[in-house]
Amino acid sequence: MYTPVHFRIEDLDECLDIVEQRAFATLVISVDDALEATPIPWVVRRGPLGSARLLGHVSKANPMARLADETSALVIVDLVDGYVSPSWYPSKAEHGRVVPTWNYVSVHLHGEVRCVTDEHWVRDQVRRLTDRHEATNAEPWSMDDAPADFIDTMLRGIVGLEFLVERAEGKAKLSQNRSATDVAGVVRWLQAVPGADALVYEMVQRSMVEEEP
Repeated sequence: MYTPVHFRIEDLDECLDIVEQRAFATLVISVDDALEATPIPWVVRRGPLGSARLLGHVSKANPMARLADETSALVIVDLVDGYVSPSWYPSKAEHGRVVPTWNYVSVHLHGEVRCVTDEHWVRDQVRRLTDRHEATNAEPWSMDDAPADFIDTMLRGIVGLEFLVERAEGKAKLSQNRSATDVAGVVRWLQAVPGADALVYEMVQRSMVEEEP
C-alpha cells in the first residue's frame, strides 16, 4: 500500500485497534493462479509481529475452507472513508490551487492463514466472536440459548481460520497535509454529510494527536 510518511500508521497495536474497531475485514489469497477473497468477522489475538493473530471461520462450502497448508494471505481492513470537495477548503478562496480527494483509514495485514478443524478451537472462536458483539445488547444472545444439538450441527458446517500477522501497514489519510484551517473546513462540511460521523471523529482524533507536544 502506497503510504506517504504523514499518513502512515507504524504502530502494530494501533493497526490492531483499527481491526478490532471495524471487526470485519476481507481475506485475500491466491488459489491456482487466481485471487480468492472473502469478507470475514475476526477476533484479534494481540502479540508482536509473528505472534499476533486474527481468528475467524468460513463455511465448509467456501474454497478457503480447503486450504491444505499455510497460505500467504492479505487481510484488508477499511475503517472509514469519504469524499472531500476542494470547495470545503478556505484556502480555495485564497489561491484556488486545490483539487478533490478522498479521506480514509485502512490497514493491510500480511501473513499466512491456515485452516483449523479442531472442534474445541472452532467452538471457542464462535463463542468469543458472539459474546463480543452481543455484549452491547440489552438482552445478549448466547450460544447456550440454542439447543445443543442445533449448535453442534451448525459448527460442523464451518472451518476455523487462523491468520498469523507478519507485517502491518496502516494508512490514515485524513487531510494531515492540509493547513489547520482547511482541516477545520473539511470537518465542518462533513458534519452535514449523512453517515460521515465516523470519518469526522477519526479526523478530529487524528488532529488532536498531531497537536500534542
